[in-house]
Amino acid sequence: MMIILLFKKELKWIGWENLKHQLVPSILMIVIANGFTTVAEQTVPSGLASVISAMAPILIFLGSILFKLQKPSLRGFIGVIIGFSGVVFIFKDGLRSFLDADYRIGMMFMGFAITAWAGGTIYTKLHGNKSKNIVLNLFYQFTMASCIQIVLAFIFSPNIDVNLWSSKSIFAALYLSIFGSVIAFFSYNYALKHVTPVQVSILAYINTIIAVFFGWLILDEKITIDFIIVTILIILGVFIINYKKKEKKTL
Repeated sequence: MMIILLFKKELKWIGWENLKHQLVPSILMIVIANGFTTVAEQTVPSGLASVISAMAPILIFLGSILFKLQKPSLRGFIGVIIGFSGVVFIFKDGLRSFLDADYRIGMMFMGFAITAWAGGTIYTKLHGNKSKNIVLNLFYQFTMASCIQIVLAFIFSPNIDVNLWSSKSIFAALYLSIFGSVIAFFSYNYALKHVTPVQVSILAYINTIIAVFFGWLILDEKITIDFIIVTILIILGVFIINYKKKEKKTL
């Protein structure tokens, strides 16, 4: 991002007021949401983590109403619930883990993570329009989050064994840094400027379909009837939320 800003000659100081607005989503969405999810997934099964993560759009829907970003809508609520049910259906085996006492700490971290993500989304929608340069904003967000995470890494993991790093793990980290962080966050923030937080958040349910599809394409995993049902539920949920009746033209 710094290279892009330097190339476009847009790398500059954004001022203390805007820095404060970038610090909040930086901590909530990158440090807490992504960080706590990573910590939780060390002990929590991926299926359970996916189900809990899928609750984020519900919190965003409630938060959007609370902060008057949108009016209460039965259609919106139904759309979110249908999309959520699709994710729950594909990861239904993970529901049994809710009652496992060994996963309580991990579930607590996941709870903090989705709450922070919802809070960061609402905050970005409320204050994101104050600066139009998304790349510059994200540069400051990632820079501040990186500094915080480096400090936390040295506190909680003081002994770093570089010999454990493999070319595969380094490539995976680079891939996630570019596609899972920079491009994903840019797309998310760009979308927040044009549509409601609920419309943006529910699109995350599409990730489930994409993940299963690539599992079939690359890892030769089987496409089951469950996947077809999930696809229908998620697309239906997204359609219900985004559908708008065309206004009849008056003669």
